[in-house]
Amino acid sequence: MGKTVKVKKQSTFIDMTAMSDVTVLLLTFFMLTATFMPKEPVQVVAPSSVSETKVPEGNVLTILINTDGKVFLNMDNNETKRQVLELMGQDYGITFNDTQIRTFVNDVTHVGVPIGRMNEFLNMPMTNREDEVKKYGVPMDSTNNQFRQWIKHAREIGGDDMKIAIKADVTTPYPMIDGVLKNLVKMKENRYSLLTNLRGAPSDI
Repeated sequence: MGKTVKVKKQSTFIDMTAMSDVTVLLLTFFMLTATFMPKEPVQVVAPSSVSETKVPEGNVLTILINTDGKVFLNMDNNETKRQVLELMGQDYGITFNDTQIRTFVNDVTHVGVPIGRMNEFLNMPMTNREDEVKKYGVPMDSTNNQFRQWIKHAREIGGDDMKIAIKADVTTPYPMIDGVLKNLVKMKENRYSLLTNLRGAPSDI
């Protein structure tokens, strides 16, 4: 009878250093290239829909409407924001210093106060601005329609490629949303997207 030969077990150590390096590189890449959503001044829960059409990631003017009908504007391009603020200042005879312009461009995500209060608003600490912006919204009444001026100048600077997106809370009364839509129609801005949350399509479709 032959002898049984025992094979000596060898270590199966695998060097994972290269894999760790690749993981770190990928993580760094995604962190540097990711586009973060701007912090909204008020909480808005958009209605659900089955549409999967995506809004472009760049050169977008977003109109935010809260449950009280207050309107806030976001421009995602910093250079556009700077030029639009300067044009609004010219319209209303207001001068902004370099510090205020930098604050508006870098720290203010949404326009949400009357232009007459903008100087005071930009001089506030960030925590105070977050509370202050919730009190107002962009004026849109017939005697002081600053909403149209912001849209007009944003279009002038952003060009025809600028897309308009509207995000309203699911509980916002329709007449308040209709007021925004009518203003856009009067400006012949008839192309815009409605931002919604994606939900599953009904099973009977």
